[in-house]
Amino acid sequence: MTSSVYVAGVGMIPFVKPGANAPYHVMGAGATRLALDDAGLAYDQIQQAYVGYVYGDSTCGQRALYPVGMTGVPIINVNNNCSTGSTALFLARQAIASGALDCVLALGFEQMKPGALGAVFTDRPSAFEDFDAAAGQLVDAPGVPLALRYFGGAGLSHMKKYGTPLTSFAKVRAKASRHAKNNPLALFRKEVTADDVMNDQVIWPGVMTRLMACAPTCGGAAAVLVSEQFASRHGLRKDVRIAAQAMTTDTPSTFGAGDMMQVVGFDMARAAANSVYEAAGIGPDDVDVVELHDCFAQNELITYEALGLCGDGGAERFIDDGDNTYGGRIVTNPSGGLLSKGHPLGATGLAQCYELTRQLRGSAAATQVEGAKVALQHNLGLGGACVVTLYERA
Repeated sequence: MTSSVYVAGVGMIPFVKPGANAPYHVMGAGATRLALDDAGLAYDQIQQAYVGYVYGDSTCGQRALYPVGMTGVPIINVNNNCSTGSTALFLARQAIASGALDCVLALGFEQMKPGALGAVFTDRPSAFEDFDAAAGQLVDAPGVPLALRYFGGAGLSHMKKYGTPLTSFAKVRAKASRHAKNNPLALFRKEVTADDVMNDQVIWPGVMTRLMACAPTCGGAAAVLVSEQFASRHGLRKDVRIAAQAMTTDTPSTFGAGDMMQVVGFDMARAAANSVYEAAGIGPDDVDVVELHDCFAQNELITYEALGLCGDGGAERFIDDGDNTYGGRIVTNPSGGLLSKGHPLGATGLAQCYELTRQLRGSAAATQVEGAKVALQHNLGLGGACVVTLYERA
């Protein structure tokens, strides 16, 4: 028997450029206090905490939470690359759904450096050796940084398969900016047009401009999850429920398909989404709002198809028909997404949870999707792990 899991409280601090940030433990503690205040709970009511970050020493979670309270609560540190925040959420939900616990904190933060992501430990085998080898075989892009090669290569694969024009990716980025201008927590709020994106600095001719890539940022976000019994006993809100959730990792198709779309997690995302739809007894047409992992405009476009928001090869029309924005079928990334908030790796998944919880509460202010009842979250980490979470208004 499983227990229903509710999002009792969420908190997020504004994301900022590296160098403009507070230290990681200050960001983490700040996001935690906001989530606790939102839930109306004290820290000593938290029974367990899962804390996600990628760039930090092994017990940074304790360093971030000790200023909030030293209650002896178990604190588990989580690192799953860019899906770290949603992995912390996955573990927190699992602890409650199993009946083991009633009140769990999921926290994510990241203190990042400017520039492209790179390896920290260079004296041992890289977790990305197979990904690098696949990219080297499938993509001819000498001098292009690996992350850009991965996702730009995936976009190029889609272009070759379906005739998708580069302007489709530019339209995705322009849509993100239109959404972000209404989000006070987004870092990049200047509205740009598809032409602006196309005319921006070229970082891979014919494949990507600078505005199609998200920037590294620093920040923190948190969520407090509770069981139905705990919520009833303490008079907590039960208006947002996690209806289903799935985590997937790579399968042989990641490298065996000879396709960069698979290398960057297309099959992982599809498998996780299908598992969630089946568990919840709904389909993608029932979803009102989505926060998905748009680390690059290319990844947003291919993820439309992986999540079933449109058919394979249908992303260009999905975009041109305005079905990914307000007034269309499924509003995608009303927050502005990673393209507008930046991507503090450990915080991203919980920032998505923050936005979708507010959407289902009807408290998202200028980014509100009218009448939102079902929300989908997609968070991807190469190496790899994909977490898809389905929320519903209870």
